[in-house]
Amino acid sequence: MADEIVLLSTWPSMFGMRVGVALAEKGLKYEYREEDLRNKSPLLLNMNPVHKKIPVLIHSGKPISESMIIVEYIDGVWNHKSPLLPTDPYQRAQARFWADYVDKKLYDIGKKIIWSTKGEEHETGKKEFIECLKLLERELGDKPYFGGENFGFVDVSLVTFSCWFHTFESYGNFSIETECPKLIAWTKRCLEKESVSSSLASGVRKRLGIE
Repeated sequence: MADEIVLLSTWPSMFGMRVGVALAEKGLKYEYREEDLRNKSPLLLNMNPVHKKIPVLIHSGKPISESMIIVEYIDGVWNHKSPLLPTDPYQRAQARFWADYVDKKLYDIGKKIIWSTKGEEHETGKKEFIECLKLLERELGDKPYFGGENFGFVDVSLVTFSCWFHTFESYGNFSIETECPKLIAWTKRCLEKESVSSSLASGVRKRLGIE
């Protein structure tokens, strides 16, 4: 029990995949428990009584909720290997800003593409979604990863989002690779990492020609 790690999630969840990537980056072994969100387990309800959502990381019996909070916790506890957040306070703040942008902006706009039934609202959502991706691509620039030479916090926040790229393209009738070629090149670069490829749903790897 001293250092027992349990992850409560569901296999298609990009938020749960983030935690899987972070754990893999640190080389940590853990127990994975698949949750049925239509029939949530007593353990999940007990460990996350406020939101009752996955993912939840249970470390030595103590729960941590919300995917990027979990990722930061993992980085802080197991800081001897593969640091995800930079040591410089300004760079750390910037990394948190862009990870928050992915969650609050990109995720919400992406839902408009899938769930909107009105033509004008759908088109507006698609335009905003592409603009968000282009902004992220500009932030990436010519760097291998968002933090520079090393895979890090912002990469973890965004790369699992790529599992849904094909869905957004299908519903929005556009090509992310055409609109943001550097971002797709970055996605493929991330998927070459074992920590990422082993944590993401196999479908995204096939679509990008990784398998």
